[in-house]
Amino acid sequence: MGEEVAETGTARVVRRAKGIKGAVEVPGDKSISHRAAILGALAEGTTRIEGLAPGRDVGKTLSCLHAMGAEITYGPTAGRVSIEGVGSPPTGAGLRPPGGPLDCGNSGTTARMLAGVLAGQGVGATLEGDESLSTRPMERVAIPLRKMGAEVTLSEEGTLPMGIGRGGLTGITYHSPVASAQVKSAVLFAGLGASGATEHVEPIRSRDHTERLLKLFDADIETHASGGGRGEYRARLTPAGPLKGQEVAVPGDISSAIFLVVAALLIPRSELILKGVGLNPGRREALRVLDRMGAQIEIKNRKTLGGESRGDLHVRHSKLTGTGISGASVAWMIDEIPALAVAAAFADGESYVKDAEELRHKESDRVKAIVHNLKRLDIDVGEFPDGFVLRGRQDHDAAEFESFGDHRIAMAFHVAALACHGESIIKGYDAVQVSWPGFPDVLEAITV
Repeated sequence: MGEEVAETGTARVVRRAKGIKGAVEVPGDKSISHRAAILGALAEGTTRIEGLAPGRDVGKTLSCLHAMGAEITYGPTAGRVSIEGVGSPPTGAGLRPPGGPLDCGNSGTTARMLAGVLAGQGVGATLEGDESLSTRPMERVAIPLRKMGAEVTLSEEGTLPMGIGRGGLTGITYHSPVASAQVKSAVLFAGLGASGATEHVEPIRSRDHTERLLKLFDADIETHASGGGRGEYRARLTPAGPLKGQEVAVPGDISSAIFLVVAALLIPRSELILKGVGLNPGRREALRVLDRMGAQIEIKNRKTLGGESRGDLHVRHSKLTGTGISGASVAWMIDEIPALAVAAAFADGESYVKDAEELRHKESDRVKAIVHNLKRLDIDVGEFPDGFVLRGRQDHDAAEFESFGDHRIAMAFHVAALACHGESIIKGYDAVQVSWPGFPDVLEAITV
């Protein structure tokens, strides 16, 4: 008998699960999907993507690229897409100005990375977003693009709408004050159309999917990480020949898989296999944290495709103990922290997250959202500007949770609800459509 649920409006009612069992292929990595689509549109020839992430965010990137001339064909099965690239002048036609503003919806990745694309390709356009995205900071992207010579306008609050004017760019060395894969990607994408080399320097390495994909698409890019990968990180792009269309196999998204991992860890008699999950070195940190907490997770069938490592995760129910999350590792798992917070809530002892002020600038203020929902579990939790501290325990009664319009908060506390005694409610549950529309159906299929 699967998980018993009922829906009222955008709320979802979830009852305690007896176990999690089965084998699942999680959706394609959202970060890689955005970037593969963008590079496919800028390349010459055809790019075929298999395993493209579902959900509204990647859909917004595809819609924006189509509005600028990229021909996109959806395959006979989900996740397969072909993109006829427009190339770049003088050998290719290049992106064309859209007929109106580009709607990024709720996707900060779309807005920030396309800002770099527009600036580098000399395409004048305005980027807009929904109410939530229009409150998120965009100055961090505008600053390096302006230094390269782009005309960038923002609202008085430094948010969308963002206007990108036409004009030639010059490559620079930009020292970013924060480790941000979106800022780095915007700068490197702008550098594709700049004169001279463009170098992005960040205090620690953020996700490096953009660099890996640029190499796959034949760009001239070099990287250097100091301190064993935990120190300063440099990515240097030198404009060379045109990008070439490629075959891209997107691995499963570890940021999505982590919710099912935590569910299997928390619920007794659970055994779960997650197939083909991406194991990029900068994305495995959440698994290391769970290992410290006592999680039984085994990685099998490792292989590398298109420069990205992947493997199968074998997960068993485990008794967890609290741990701390701080420092450089935060940047490597910023999207996994909501799920890890739920794991900590059901672990014995104290856990904390600090150095994570960036959490306050995601789809919601995730520090506030996590603390609010943990308090609903009657957990002793303290909130700080850059994180929170809590004392977990193994047993919790059902509660009413709020998604705050954030897909990762909705999914995290769906997992929490499965481990609670009684019947819980998650309000604003339709937020899961942003990244994984089929999430509740997958959970229903593997819940006993």
